[in-house]
Amino acid sequence: MPHIALDEHLPGIRAAMAFRPEAARPLNELVEVLLHNPDNTLSPGERELIATYVSSLNECHYCQTIHGAIAAAHLNDDYDLVKRVKADFQNADISSKLKSLLVIAAKVQRGGKNVKAEDVTAARLAGATDTEIHDTVLIAAAFCMYNRYVDGLATTQPIDEIPYRERGKQVARDGYVAVSKTYLPAEPIVR
Repeated sequence: MPHIALDEHLPGIRAAMAFRPEAARPLNELVEVLLHNPDNTLSPGERELIATYVSSLNECHYCQTIHGAIAAAHLNDDYDLVKRVKADFQNADISSKLKSLLVIAAKVQRGGKNVKAEDVTAARLAGATDTEIHDTVLIAAAFCMYNRYVDGLATTQPIDEIPYRERGKQVARDGYVAVSKTYLPAEPIVR
């Protein structure tokens, strides 16, 4: 049961965002830029895998499940790949560049100062650009915040994966800002 009065029909972050739409807008805009913006050399599927992996490290069921579903939607519905990345990305069928970026993401998840120069060098040697390294760090940091937002309010987090998969396809297709309009009011609520 949520710690505060949240809409019981909206799972996870959606309920928290509906509670404070004025805070939800910039949070949705940030995730749109980080994960959905086409002007990035990492594919949306790769960026969603980073968010999913960090969310799994943080044990946030809602975020790892919804972002895993969005990642799979971008990756030809390859839910097995998403599971392999969460369980053991070093042996998953992903690029060495993405593996090196997931190393950095895991270190950010534990604390930003855990990222060392040799981690960045390894990512560069695997082909990562400075922008990809930057975005990986920001995705990992942002998802630590999003995960704590979801879990800190004890939001409802359904176990059934089917609704996540349906929503994942919608977000992959339309993006975060467009999809958020289905549960955020057009004008901010004044409290």
